[in-house]
Amino acid sequence: MKRVLVPLAAGAEEMETVIIVDVLRRAGVEVVLAGIEGRDPVRCSRSMKLVPDAALADVKGVFDAIVLPGGAMGADNLATNRLVQDLLRKFEQEEKIVAAICAAPIALLAAGVGKGRALTSHPSVKEKLGDYGSYKEERVVRDGKLITSRGPGTTFEFALALIEDLLGSEAAEKVAGPMLLPKACC
Repeated sequence: MKRVLVPLAAGAEEMETVIIVDVLRRAGVEVVLAGIEGRDPVRCSRSMKLVPDAALADVKGVFDAIVLPGGAMGADNLATNRLVQDLLRKFEQEEKIVAAICAAPIALLAAGVGKGRALTSHPSVKEKLGDYGSYKEERVVRDGKLITSRGPGTTFEFALALIEDLLGSEAAEKVAGPMLLPKACC
């Protein structure tokens, strides 16, 4: 079974976090939503509270991917968290999937991960990333094991791209169909 680590920080974008976790779990992927500050409920960007599965510091085992949800404050918190930064570098070094959506690619920049690669982000952080990599305007951008996306409206496509890379295109199509997502989405 494939395993994905999703670090959760205060100020995270709720839609991105929930859609990523939900869609991956629909595909049979084990997802660990890990609070960067512990197991307590995390207040997200629109004041919703999400409860992590575990504290990031307590998470053990092997993972196939690390996925960062966005949200301006959430991305800043991911970018300044030492454990998140260490994990991003470790996943890249081990040639595992590193993925980030919305403003979260700034955490990649802070960790020195994905430098010079094709990437995208929410337009609000584009200038920060412009010289860091080959910036693209596409909704989901893949460059090897690096997957990035633009924001809440692209989250389903982003999650399905993750499934495709983890389990194959047939698995992504199997998940997309019952959710009635448009064919162009996958």
